[in-house]
Amino acid sequence: MVLKEVIEKEFNNLSKGQQKAAKYLLDHPKDFAVKSAGEIGKRIGVSETTVIRFCYSIQLSGYSELQKMVREQLLKANSTLGQYFTSKVELAEKPEFLASVMEKDCLHIRETIQNISQDDFDVLVERLIKTKKIYVTGLRSSFAAASWLSFTLGVVRGNAKLIRPDTDDLLLTITEMDKEATFIAISFDRYMKDTIKMAELAKKQGAFVIGITDSAIAPIKEHADLLFKIHSSEKSTIDAASALFSFLNAVIAGVSIQDGDRFQTRKEQYEKLDSEHFFIQPGGKLD
Repeated sequence: MVLKEVIEKEFNNLSKGQQKAAKYLLDHPKDFAVKSAGEIGKRIGVSETTVIRFCYSIQLSGYSELQKMVREQLLKANSTLGQYFTSKVELAEKPEFLASVMEKDCLHIRETIQNISQDDFDVLVERLIKTKKIYVTGLRSSFAAASWLSFTLGVVRGNAKLIRPDTDDLLLTITEMDKEATFIAISFDRYMKDTIKMAELAKKQGAFVIGITDSAIAPIKEHADLLFKIHSSEKSTIDAASALFSFLNAVIAGVSIQDGDRFQTRKEQYEKLDSEHFFIQPGGKLD
């Protein structure tokens, strides 16, 4: 039994008080490891009974069993880098290290396929086709994916902008959003506050918010009209990269195929450009 996965699976079936306990558990596992159920209840504003019922709701015998699982699962290998290294040391003991690592990536992709609704994916693609302007953001470990997605959407359909808090005027950018805009937030643990705040402000402006994250109850969930969970059985966000980019590639493929006329127009525009000044062919030389 993986505690985090059980909480995510049962989260929508919990009462509001139990959901508060679940969120606090994932954010502050050390408190659950050392504090009583009554102390936890006071901290989050619910009764001790609610905390104990939360344990029953996730198929545990009581608070003591919850504390045991927290200590075993959520407090060990707390560092994502540490977890990443540990998982790769285990694979290094096998004869084909390259194949083992890439097979693990394939597993994460298959798990992500199971987690994502085709209906939600179709809504996402339709929204990206019809929306007037697309804004994409992602910080730290999520930045590379956000940059690739905004660039590629810009190529196949246009009007896609990568938001960078370090260089962009965020207030000006957000004021430009409205109900015809779509805001895509890529947010993985550790969840950056700037990403969550931008999603909140974009939604208040009327934009349609899409969250791409690693947990069904990640902070971005509060502001997302559509939420997509990229699965990784490891704690490290580095291990989620293969499934994340595979999912984003599927999004680009869906937009390109479903909006074939615009894609063809964009393709023809690119082919008309004199690209010799920008690119060099394999084996070619610079003039």
